[in-house]
Amino acid sequence: MYRKIFKPLIDRSIAFISLIFLSPFLLLLTALLSIANQGKPFFFHQRPGKNGRLFTMIKFRTMNEKRDTDGDLLPDIQRLTRTGAFLRNYSLDELPNLWNVLAGEMSLVGPRPLMKEYLPLYSPEQARRHDICPGITGWAQVNGRNAISWREKFQLDVWYVDHLSLRLDLKIIGLTLGKIFRTKEVNASDEQTMEWFNGSN
Repeated sequence: MYRKIFKPLIDRSIAFISLIFLSPFLLLLTALLSIANQGKPFFFHQRPGKNGRLFTMIKFRTMNEKRDTDGDLLPDIQRLTRTGAFLRNYSLDELPNLWNVLAGEMSLVGPRPLMKEYLPLYSPEQARRHDICPGITGWAQVNGRNAISWREKFQLDVWYVDHLSLRLDLKIIGLTLGKIFRTKEVNASDEQTMEWFNGSN
């Protein structure tokens, strides 16, 4: 009952209240990032959600779009803005994910939504991470995040799917807040610090 009824209701309620409470702060960040990123404060990207269905994930844009003389994007570290680095350091770039939670596309807690290109590379067991909505934070994020291998990350994601409960969600949220305040393992997004998943790693 928690998985199907109470978890979605709690997610949307907290997302709605949080967006109202944080609205002045979110507007300030939007203004700062508009200046830092030539009027483009948000990053939109398609990610697979529950059952692998694609949705548009919203984040604050932390990198500019500077390119080299050949027209190719510069390396991530060279495009990371000062404001963006601050946001990543405290995981504030994830705050717009609350809109995805309110829309029912994401949950507060669940496996992080990864690249859509990974979908055909998952084993049947790894693909079970898509049995539930992806989350802003998750069991893998509080147990190593980018310091663990893809194999370990997926094992933790599937373990969460099998053991999902209110008690576990509260534990993950508490651990996440602790890591944010210590700025531990929250300094970059998954795709910037993990090697590309190729199906065998």
